[in-house]
Amino acid sequence: MEKTLNPVSGFLALLLGIVLLLIGGYLFYTGGAQAYYLLILLGSVCAAIGIFLLKGIVVINPNHSKVCVFFGKYVGTIKSNGLLFVNPLYRKFTVSLRAENMESAKLKVNDSLGNPIEIAAVIVWQVKDTYKAAFEVSQYMNYVKVQSEAAVRHLASSFPYDNFEDEKATITLRGGTEKVTKLLMEELNERLAFAGVHVLEAKISHLAYAPEIASAMLQRQQATAIVAARTKIVEGAVGMVETALEMLSKKDIVHLDDEKKAAMVSNLMVVLCGEKAASPVLNTGTLYQ
Repeated sequence: MEKTLNPVSGFLALLLGIVLLLIGGYLFYTGGAQAYYLLILLGSVCAAIGIFLLKGIVVINPNHSKVCVFFGKYVGTIKSNGLLFVNPLYRKFTVSLRAENMESAKLKVNDSLGNPIEIAAVIVWQVKDTYKAAFEVSQYMNYVKVQSEAAVRHLASSFPYDNFEDEKATITLRGGTEKVTKLLMEELNERLAFAGVHVLEAKISHLAYAPEIASAMLQRQQATAIVAARTKIVEGAVGMVETALEMLSKKDIVHLDDEKKAAMVSNLMVVLCGEKAASPVLNTGTLYQ
């Protein structure tokens, strides 16, 4: 469990350390010149105390911390900034509290349908518990990298890339951006909590089919789009033909038997559904010639 240390200011210790070093140096020099061993001893003691005090001075920059250990026992974490003085016998580790950016490598994974895809994510994380980051895991930055890639792999294998093959899929990697991002953050926070790390943001930065199937999948998407467009065109054309026949019949403009109605419907469907503009043919005779 993280504990916070609140050490005293280090300016007084810095001043005393420098003064003691100067006094010790002066006494050592004077005693050596006049062969006064007592002055030499006193100067050595003053210099040793000065060095001891200076060793306890630490400088902590904003958004940084020092984890202190006393003979193998965790003492606490210093999060105050500035020039501070702590027990010189403490062993100190620096742990950054800044937000860190990490972009995972492009991972090749099979989605839930077995299609090979490439996926990568950008993750913003920050150390919240310095004790866990320093002692619960070895090299917490490497731990974050490995576990983040594992979470991205698990997410990619849990859902299909799109719903072309699975129309009942409620969440897809390509379409469910907000839900996928939320699930990724939840899994990352669950995995990284052991190292005292909190994920601030996580988003998929790259998502594509693997190169070996990309062209085939593109053709399938194009075919699906063409079929969907044709379906809409046919639906609209049928509605227009139906409206035209109703208006002709309602306004009593012309009377058509079933054969002529079928011919008219055929011609209208060709005109409305054709990709190119129709070339009209003028009939100078009657309908039955």
